[in-house]
Amino acid sequence: MVSKIRFQLDISQQEYLRYYSGSAQFVIVQAEDGRRLQLPAANLRPFVSAAGIQGRFEMLLDEDNKLLELIKLR
Repeated sequence: MVSKIRFQLDISQQEYLRYYSGSAQFVIVQAEDGRRLQLPAANLRPFVSAAGIQGRFEMLLDEDNKLLELIKLR
């Protein structure tokens, strides 16, 4: 069974450079259902723009809570 978790992100380009350079490996987010999640920063690279990373995202997880897919909803 696949589970879906949605969350918002607003990370400036300057802040994301810390993740990209490796000084911070994980991003902590609060899901819409209140859970706190730790997400590998490398999984966010496809969503980086000149402004950083902004938007609403959905994570698809397998039964072992391993990330299957990360989708930007808006």
